[in-house]
Amino acid sequence: MQAPEKYICKQEPGIIVPVVNFSKCEGKADCVPVCPEHVFEIRRIGSEDYKKLGLLAQIKQRVHGMKVAYTPHADACRACGLCVTACPERAITLRRIE
Repeated sequence: MQAPEKYICKQEPGIIVPVVNFSKCEGKADCVPVCPEHVFEIRRIGSEDYKKLGLLAQIKQRVHGMKVAYTPHADACRACGLCVTACPERAITLRRIE
């Protein structure tokens, strides 16, 4: 699923950011191609993030290759919600920056 070429996000960047729940994310990368702002990247979960997970979530990470979605360009998010819809694990939410 690709973002429509002329898809227009209505929110100014830097107000809303995507938040990935690493306990749910399986690193399938469905969020990457749909994001018109290129917010996401899939990479190996960091050791600090891994340690914060519960035992079952750690096992799940190992089964799914230790890959998760990170948001290195979260400040570019314009809150279109395509990533939320695309994520099969429902691991992404949008949160207003305070």
